[in-house]
Amino acid sequence: MPMSSVLRLLRMVCLAAGAVFMSVQLVNAAEALPPELEKLKVSLEKYKDPVVAVRDGYFSTLGCVTFAAGTMGVHFLNPALIGPEPDPMKPTLLVYEPVGDRLQLVAVEWLIPLATGVKPNPELFGHPFDGPMEGHEPLLPAALHHYDLHAWIFKPNPLGLFHPVNPDVKCPEGPYTFLEAPPKMVPHPAAHQ
Repeated sequence: MPMSSVLRLLRMVCLAAGAVFMSVQLVNAAEALPPELEKLKVSLEKYKDPVVAVRDGYFSTLGCVTFAAGTMGVHFLNPALIGPEPDPMKPTLLVYEPVGDRLQLVAVEWLIPLATGVKPNPELFGHPFDGPMEGHEPLLPAALHHYDLHAWIFKPNPLGLFHPVNPDVKCPEGPYTFLEAPPKMVPHPAAHQ
């Protein structure tokens, strides 16, 4: 086959692959939530008011977390929900986006510290957790090695429902916005035994 034909074929394959990739990304951002996540979303609607979240034991970590690739937002942590087994209906954290003078609920997160005795590679909704990793300094100490899983159930994420950051979420400029580097991955102690 002549070189020009090979190049044309290669270009067509690349264009087709790009079109497939783009359609997958758009579907991830706009598709309906799976039934179990829709049920979770309905059960958490009351937390659109962050004061209700605080009354129910979720406490703000104060800062708005952003990365070069996207933003997480302001995390509200419920320490009573920390354990080695994630409860699909009780996320450990609620994630808010500051919009003007309000906080808008955009995502939930499950966080499982290694110190809980968690088994390697936890998963929820058929999706593996990210990690284990160091804590996200300055809001979580680096020594807090953990797994986590985000679910963007209140604001679509063009990177995917379970991606850790969302490029459509923004943090305001100011002293409580923290541009972080991705946390270092760490080994799970049980994986070495």
